[in-house]
Amino acid sequence: MSTTLSFTVSDMTCGHCAKTITGAVLGAYPAAKVEIDLSAKRVSIDNAGDRAAVASVIEAEGYTPVAVD
Repeated sequence: MSTTLSFTVSDMTCGHCAKTITGAVLGAYPAAKVEIDLSAKRVSIDNAGDRAAVASVIEAEGYTPVAVD
């Protein structure tokens, strides 16, 4: 059973941002499933590491993820 990790990324403003975040997560977790809702600025990820590790991957690309429960 996988846990879905969700983040609000308020500085994700365009398709390029979404593609960058998706690529970074998949680079770290190739089996992950990444869903982006650009209008809501939400990133949802299945089959990845723990919340802090995934947030670090997104932060490394210059974004500020905020965990959503």
